[in-house]
Amino acid sequence: MSKLCVIGTGYVGLVTGTCFADLGNQVVCMDIDDNRISQLNKGVMPIYEPGLEQLVLQNVKAGRLTFTTDYAAALKDADFAFIAVGTPSGDEGEADLQYVRSAAEAIADLVEKPVVVVNKSTVPVGTGDWVADIIRKRRNGRPLQFSVASNPEFLREGSAINDFMMPDRVVLGSEDRKAAEAVAELYAALRCQILITDLRTAEMIKYASNAFLATKISFVNEIANICEELGADVRQVAVGMGLDKRIGPAFLDAGLGWGGSCFPKDVKALAHMAVLHGSQPQLLQAVMDINRMQRRRMVMKLRKNLGSLDEKTIGVLGISFKPNTDDLRDAPALEIIHLLQLEGAKVQAYDPQGMENAAKILKSVKLCKNPYEVAEGADALVLATEWNEFKQLDFARIRGLMAKPIIMDGRNLWDPQHLRELGFDYTGVGRP
Repeated sequence: MSKLCVIGTGYVGLVTGTCFADLGNQVVCMDIDDNRISQLNKGVMPIYEPGLEQLVLQNVKAGRLTFTTDYAAALKDADFAFIAVGTPSGDEGEADLQYVRSAAEAIADLVEKPVVVVNKSTVPVGTGDWVADIIRKRRNGRPLQFSVASNPEFLREGSAINDFMMPDRVVLGSEDRKAAEAVAELYAALRCQILITDLRTAEMIKYASNAFLATKISFVNEIANICEELGADVRQVAVGMGLDKRIGPAFLDAGLGWGGSCFPKDVKALAHMAVLHGSQPQLLQAVMDINRMQRRRMVMKLRKNLGSLDEKTIGVLGISFKPNTDDLRDAPALEIIHLLQLEGAKVQAYDPQGMENAAKILKSVKLCKNPYEVAEGADALVLATEWNEFKQLDFARIRGLMAKPIIMDGRNLWDPQHLRELGFDYTGVGRP
C-alpha cells in the first residue's frame, strides 16, 4: 500500500484519487475549495459521474480515502503527490498554469521525505521540467529527494471509472526511470499496457491523442455537410469507413461537434504551442473552425425552416456537452442557445443531469421539468445531447404539444421515416 496525495478534486483528481484508493492505497484528496471539501466529507459529489458516489463512500468507509483543505496534512508522509488541478485556457489559447505552480510551491514548502511528483493535469510540453525547477528554487538549498513524472489522464466523462480501471494504456514520462517505474507499480493490478517515455514525450502524447480524436469528429462533420448537398447518408458513410481497420468506427458520429473540458482546451493549447515555436498548425485550426461552424449550421437550418427566429419558441433537448455528465463546459447547446437568443428566439430546455448547472448560467432560458414541457408551444425542437432518456419519447404526444412540428435532430438519434409518418418536418445531420 502506498500513500498518495492528490491535489485537486475536480473530475480528474476525484476519479483518480478514488480509484487508487479502491486499489488499496491510502489516499488523501486535497483542494483549496472549502465548500467542495465540506460537501465531499458529507458524501455529496461535486460532479455527476456514474458509479462515482458509491465508490467514494465505499472507500471513505474503508478508511482508505479522506478529503482535506490542508496542504500539510495531505502531503504528510506522501510517497506520491499527484497534481490534478485545473489548467483552463488563457486569452490566446495557452494553458493557465497558476494552480500547477501553487501545488508545486506547496510541495516544495511542506515535503521533507522522498517523493515522486506526478503531473496528472493536462499541461503544456515542458511543464514537467518547469515544475522541477520551481521545487528546486523554492527549496533554496534545502535538500529534497524528489522526481517529477508525467502521467496524462485519458478519462472520458460518463465512463471515467471504467476508463481508469480498464485503460487502453497508461502513459508515464520521467527523466528518472525508477520514478516512472514506481508510478507504474501503482497501476500493476490493472494488468494494462504501460508506456514509459521521457517527460516531454508523455506530455505530447496527451495533446496529440485529444487533437486526433477531435480531428476525427470534425472530419466526419465536414463529410456530413457534403453528404447533405449530394444526397448521401453520412451514417452509412461512417459505417463503411469504420469497417476499415486503419480507420475504425470510434468518433465517426456526425452531429453538433465536440465540447467539454478537454478537447476545446487541448486543441487550442496545442495550436498555441505550435505557433509559439514557429510551426503552422493549419490542420488544428481547421478542426476548430469546422467544430465552431457545425453549431452555427444548426441555427442556419432553423432559420431556413422558420423564415425568421424572432419571437419563435425553440425547445432544446440536452444541455450538457455529452450524455452521462452534468458538465456544461463548451457544450454545443450553450452556443446554439446563445445564437438563437441573439436572433430574438425564446428558448426552453431540459437536461437529465445538467439543470442545476444550467440554472447558474442560462438566466433567460425557461428550464423545464421534462422533454414534454420543452415541446409545449415550441415552433421547433432541437436535440443537442443524445441522452438515452430521449431515445424512446412519445412523439405522438410531442406532435400534439408543439406549435409547429419541426424537429432538428442534432445527433441523428431518431428514425426520420417514423417521425415524418407522424407529421414532423425532420432534419438531421448529413442525412438525405
